[in-house]
Amino acid sequence: MNPEALPRCSRLPLAIPLPSLLDALARVSAGAWQHHFNTGYYEGDWSGVALIAPEDAPLPLAPGLGAPVRTGWWQREAAWNELLDLFQARVRSARLLRLGAGARIHEHCDPDLGQPGGDLRLHIPLLSPAGVEFLVDGLQVPMQPGECWFIDLSRPHRVDNPGPGARVHLVLDCQPDPWLLDLVRDGLEDTPALRPGRAGQAFATFRQRVERDAELAARLRTLTDARDFPGAVVRLGMDLGLAFSEAEVRSAMRQGKQAWSDQWRV
Repeated sequence: MNPEALPRCSRLPLAIPLPSLLDALARVSAGAWQHHFNTGYYEGDWSGVALIAPEDAPLPLAPGLGAPVRTGWWQREAAWNELLDLFQARVRSARLLRLGAGARIHEHCDPDLGQPGGDLRLHIPLLSPAGVEFLVDGLQVPMQPGECWFIDLSRPHRVDNPGPGARVHLVLDCQPDPWLLDLVRDGLEDTPALRPGRAGQAFATFRQRVERDAELAARLRTLTDARDFPGAVVRLGMDLGLAFSEAEVRSAMRQGKQAWSDQWRV
């Protein structure tokens, strides 16, 4: 596979030893979890534990360009070692990331992951309540515990965990060597189709209502302040019993702006 033509996501054909990993996860001490440094990106509990980190990382969960270094405490746990030994690709970082019940990660992009030769990010869900939504380009990635997924997170993405319980993933950043690129390609055939999340479906219904309801469309035309527009649309949706967020509205605004620009390209 050409690393410059990566898919949105791929479920990799790897056997993940989930029971032993869950046993090891249960032995991680409460004091080992550290709050994620990107405090503007989330609300609620988003914390992690670094298993492998670049030697020049300013914080244990932060990225860096230096050589990967294995932290010492977890190497007594055979499960983590056995899992990491599955990856022939060079693992540049490995982190346990926990999103608490009621927490959410706001929509953002990780552009460093989309650069030519940039790392590929893999997610291995360990704990995942049924209501968790991991959205990429507005589509839900249906990750289940014990699977391994490549996801192109240079695209817009966000996560919502309504609970109950925490969502915990083991997240690996790997160099894109031929072995890993072949796994991404081979996984595409068995990757489930992505569908809009709950909020995306509600927003699609709202847009259909706007097309049919002249009064509702007129109310929208009175909203002339672009800064206030997303919040006002969310409130209109709530009035109609349709729950979506400002992220869906902003995404539609971006797409509309892009479509306007694209029509003038030759």
